[in-house]
Amino acid sequence: MRRNLYYLSILFAVLCHTACGRHETASHFTTGGDTITMRHAENITLVYFDGYTVATLRNPWDSLKILHTYVLVDKQLNGRFKAEDFPQSTVINIPIKKALIFSSVHCGLFDELGVSDNIAGVCDLQYIKLPKILKACQNGRVADCGNGMSPDIERIIELHPDAMLISPFENSGGYGRVEKLNIPIIECADYMETSPLGRAEWMRFYGRLTGCPEKADSLFNKIEKEYLGLSRKARSQPQYPTVLAELKNSGAWYVPGGKSTTGRLFADAGANYIFSNLSQSGSVPLAFETVFNAANHADYWFIKYNQKTDKTYSELERDYAPYAHFEAFKQRRIYGCNTGHRPFYEETPYHPERLLQDIITIIHPQISNNDHTRYFSKLKE
Repeated sequence: MRRNLYYLSILFAVLCHTACGRHETASHFTTGGDTITMRHAENITLVYFDGYTVATLRNPWDSLKILHTYVLVDKQLNGRFKAEDFPQSTVINIPIKKALIFSSVHCGLFDELGVSDNIAGVCDLQYIKLPKILKACQNGRVADCGNGMSPDIERIIELHPDAMLISPFENSGGYGRVEKLNIPIIECADYMETSPLGRAEWMRFYGRLTGCPEKADSLFNKIEKEYLGLSRKARSQPQYPTVLAELKNSGAWYVPGGKSTTGRLFADAGANYIFSNLSQSGSVPLAFETVFNAANHADYWFIKYNQKTDKTYSELERDYAPYAHFEAFKQRRIYGCNTGHRPFYEETPYHPERLLQDIITIIHPQISNNDHTRYFSKLKE
C-alpha cells in the first residue's frame, strides 16, 4: 500500500511538472501581448510580445482553420527563446537577410521598403522586371533558382536562405522537396484577401520580417489615406457606370467574383460591376452567352493581356468576332492593359490606390485630378 502511494505521489509530481511546463510554454502566446491592429486584412493577425511577434495566418480556404503560425524573434535575442517554446509554430529569426522569393510582386515590395539587398535568390526570373534585381542576377549577387513549380533544389541548398517566400494554393499537396530542406517557408497568402487594402496591408507583416516595421506601417498609412480619399469622392457620384472585365479564354470567360479584390475595387471606384452578385472571391468561369446576356450593354470594358504590341479593336474582333456585338465595343469604351509593357502585376497588389485612380480617371473624368492613366489606355482602331 505504501509502495503504491509512493508511486502515485511520484506520478502526481511528474504530471504537475509537465502541466506547469505546458502552461509556461503556452503563456508565450497568451500573456503580455499587444495586438497590432490590422484595419483591412482579414487573414492575418499580429501580436507583439517582449522580444518577438506572433503572426497567425488564417486558412483562406477554410476560415475555421489556421494556415500557419509564425514567431518572429529578434536575432539580438538569439538563445533567449527556443523552437520548443512555440509548439506548432515556425520560428523566424528577424530580420531575414537572405530571402528566396518566388514572386515578382514581393521582390517589388522588398525594393520599395529599401531591403532589396535582402533578396538572395529568386524563382521565375522571366517574370521579374525590376532592373535592380535583373542586374543583381547577372552579376551573381542574386541566385536564379529556376522555375517556381520545380525549383533548383541544389541551388537552394547552396544558397541556404533564411526563409523562402512562397504563395500557397488550395489543395496543392504541399511544397514538395523544398519542405524537406529545413528552411522556413513563409506562406504569402496575401493574394487571397478580398479587398485591395486588405492585401496591401500585408506589407506590415513583411516589414516586420525584414526589420523595417515603421517604414512599412508609414507606407501603408499613406496608401490607405489616398485610396479611401479617392473612393469617398467616387462613391459620392450620382451615376455609377456599368463595367465588364476580362476576355474569353478558350472555352470559358473567367470573370472576377463579386467578392474579389477586383470586384471590390470597381465598387470603390463608383462603378456598377456587372457580376457583383457572384459570391466568389476568385475568378468564375462563365459561358460566353452568359456574359453577353448580362453585360452586352455595359458602359465600360476593361481587359488585360500580354503581347508585344497593344491590342486594337480590329485585332479584338479578329480574335473573336462576337466581341463586336458588345455596346462597349460599338461605343469604343474598351480600355486595355498590356501587362507585358506595364507593371500591373508588379505594382497594383501593394499600390491599389494607383489602380483605383486609373479606373476613376476613366469612368469619372469629371472628378479626376489626372488626365492620364498608368495602366489602362483606350484601345486604338
